[in-house]
Amino acid sequence: MSQWMTLFQKEILEMWRNFKWIWVPITFILLGVSEPLTSYYLPEIIKNFGGLPEGAVIDIPPPTAGAVLASGLSQYSTLGVLIIVLGTMGVIAGERKSGVAAMILVKPVSYFSYVTSKWAGSLLLVWFALFIGYLSTWYYTGQLYEWVAFGEFFQSLVLYGLWLTIILTLTVFFSSALLSPGMAGFTSLAIALVVSMISGALAHLLEWSPTQLTSYASVLLTTGELPDDTLPASLISILLIAILLWLSVFLFKKKELAT
Repeated sequence: MSQWMTLFQKEILEMWRNFKWIWVPITFILLGVSEPLTSYYLPEIIKNFGGLPEGAVIDIPPPTAGAVLASGLSQYSTLGVLIIVLGTMGVIAGERKSGVAAMILVKPVSYFSYVTSKWAGSLLLVWFALFIGYLSTWYYTGQLYEWVAFGEFFQSLVLYGLWLTIILTLTVFFSSALLSPGMAGFTSLAIALVVSMISGALAHLLEWSPTQLTSYASVLLTTGELPDDTLPASLISILLIAILLWLSVFLFKKKELAT
């Protein structure tokens, strides 16, 4: 356990040196505050910059607080996913390519500790960034519209966090399997996009799919109730994360022993 903690602390320190603990949370905060601010001031923005004819009346019904919060949360499904992939695609592949991984594994370091410590360090960063980013969305939504119940905020946070954890684990998996960080990132994004498109087109058949977690979080915020398939989708997500993490260790060990 002390070996794992040493590697975990090393990963945390490395992310400080790369300023990930600064730019990733700041980016998530900017994504979080942009939606409630834009929604609230949209009529004024259109009025001042829309070039409407004189005398035109802008009548945009104000969105509900839940809809604004759900819209803000959706930012993390697009730009947030991209940031996570770009920030973690080289977490293992980069060290393999530079030879750092081989230097570490010469010591009595297990492959399991090496891979899982890197995954855990990145996971802590992702959840921290998501929490403060989404918290800023919740705060500004409450200030500009009305307050959404904290319980709904927290449940939607967990659902989105599970989905982002799958994206992170998928990226770590390809970073373990491939030598090129760029290829690992591209493959992760491509698979996430294809699976999301398929699940969206067949949503009535794939209610249990982990990709539906983002939709279920939005439903919770807009209606105040969780869909019936939220629990199966969450359990499958946890199982998928465990399988991908195990495969990451297995493939990384196999490729390292083959070199």
